[in-house]
Amino acid sequence: RVPASLKTTRAVMDKFKTVLNIANQQTNLGIGMVALLTAGGEQIFSSVVFKCPCSQELNFVYGIVFLLVPALALLLLGYIISKKTWKLLTGLCCPRKGRSCSWRRLFATGTVLFQISTTALVAPSSWIAVALLNGNYFECAMTGVNASKARLCGGKASAELCQKELFRFPCGRGISGVPDADKDDVLLTLRAQSQILGWLLIASIMLSNLLLGCMARCASPISYLQLKFWRMYAQQESCMIDSFSAKHAKELAERNLKSFFNGTPPEDIKTPSNKDWEKISSLYKFSAKDHYYSTLHRYVERHKLSLHMRHFNKAER
Repeated sequence: RVPASLKTTRAVMDKFKTVLNIANQQTNLGIGMVALLTAGGEQIFSSVVFKCPCSQELNFVYGIVFLLVPALALLLLGYIISKKTWKLLTGLCCPRKGRSCSWRRLFATGTVLFQISTTALVAPSSWIAVALLNGNYFECAMTGVNASKARLCGGKASAELCQKELFRFPCGRGISGVPDADKDDVLLTLRAQSQILGWLLIASIMLSNLLLGCMARCASPISYLQLKFWRMYAQQESCMIDSFSAKHAKELAERNLKSFFNGTPPEDIKTPSNKDWEKISSLYKFSAKDHYYSTLHRYVERHKLSLHMRHFNKAER
C-alpha cells in the first residue's frame, strides 16, 4: 500500500513536470505565460511541500532555501532551455581563424548574454515575487533570526516569552504563555513586510522592463511592425528546421540501415557540410543594410548569389 505522503509527493512532481514541459516552450508562450506557470508552481509548493520545521536552528535556512534555491534552479533552467545560450557558446572557447577576440565581438557577446539573461530571469523573479506575496517562506525564515526577536516582540506584555518562543509561531503549536493576540500580531507584521517586499520587487521589475524596452525601441534600426514580422519569421523557421531536420535524419538513417542489412551501396543523399552548419548556427544580429532575418536566410541568399555568379561566369566563357 502506497503511503499518502508518497502519493502527494508524486502528484506534486507530476504537476511540476507539466509546468516544466510547458515552460520549455517559453519562446512560443511569451513572458506572461511563463510568469503565470511559475506562480502556479510556487502555489503548489507553498501549500503542499513547504512545512516550516519550527526549529531555532532550521527556520531561517529552511525558509531562505525555499525562497531562493527554486529561483536559482529556474534561472539555470532558463539558460538551459534557451537556444540562444547554446548558439552563443558553440565554438566560443575554440577560436577559429578569422575570429579575433576584439572589443566589438566581446560587446556583441555581452549584449546577447544580457538578452538571454533578461528572458531567463522572468521565472525566478516571478517565483520570488509570488513567494513574498504569499509570505509563508518569509515568516518561517524571519522567526529563526535572533536579530529580529527584539524588534518583533518589543513592547508586548509577553516580550520575553515571545522572544523565546518566536520560532514556534509559524506552526501555532507548542506555544505556552504567549497570548494569541501577540502571536497574530507578530505573524501579521511579518506577512506585511513580506508583501511589501513582493510588491516593490514587482514594481521594480516592471519599471526596468519598461525602461529597457523604451531604450531598445529608440535604438532599434527597424520599425515595430518589421520587428514583429522578424519575430514571426524566427519562430516559424525554428519550428520548421526541427521538422526538416527530423525528416532528413530519418531518410539518412533509413538509407544507412538498408545499406548495412542488405549489403547494397548507399543511395546518394546530400547533407550540409560542417562549414554550412557552422554558417547557420551562429547568432544573428539584424542589419538594415543586409535585410536578412536569420543566419539561414543570409546563407540561402548568398548561396543563391554565388550560384548566379557561377552561371554568369560559365555563360561568359
